[in-house]
Amino acid sequence: MADKQQPSTDDETAAKAATTKQDPGKTEQGKDAPGKAQAAPKSQEVIDLEKKASDFEDKYLRAEAEVQNMQTRFQKEQATLIKYDGQQLAKDVLPVIDNLERALAVEATDDTGAQLKKGVQMTYDHLEDALKRNNVTEIEAMGQKFDPTRHQAVQSVPTEAGQDAETVVKVLQKGYLLKDRVLRPAMVVVAQ
Repeated sequence: MADKQQPSTDDETAAKAATTKQDPGKTEQGKDAPGKAQAAPKSQEVIDLEKKASDFEDKYLRAEAEVQNMQTRFQKEQATLIKYDGQQLAKDVLPVIDNLERALAVEATDDTGAQLKKGVQMTYDHLEDALKRNNVTEIEAMGQKFDPTRHQAVQSVPTEAGQDAETVVKVLQKGYLLKDRVLRPAMVVVAQ
């Protein structure tokens, strides 16, 4: 084991000097390499953290936009609910109006019938007035051009002299609007 000699420190210094003479930039790189090796993970770590921060910012902005969209949607729904408040009540009252109109269409032959008819007329007038105050209005149909969004054609008849095609010639049941929304379309007969 004595045959093997360990290189002396002088030999190591000479080897380093020879390397320096061959490639001076290599020694500089060699000295910088350990620093760069440590800097590279740091810069990679910084890049990862910046990416993570960017992802969190993106998620935050998306969540904030979603919250704003939900608030806007909620406000629109609230406005619609307020605008059409009482829609179900109005729908439930429409058959009552129809029945009162049918009662008024019957001829009264005696004083009792006339007085009863007068009471029905007063009830009808009050109910109709209450509906108008709450923006429930009758859909004009007779003689109007057929509009499938406001009229429901239940029958068609051939056009007669002086009638235009696609015109309402008879109303079987009145239709009503609540503001601009159709509560019930008018049931009509259309000339074709």
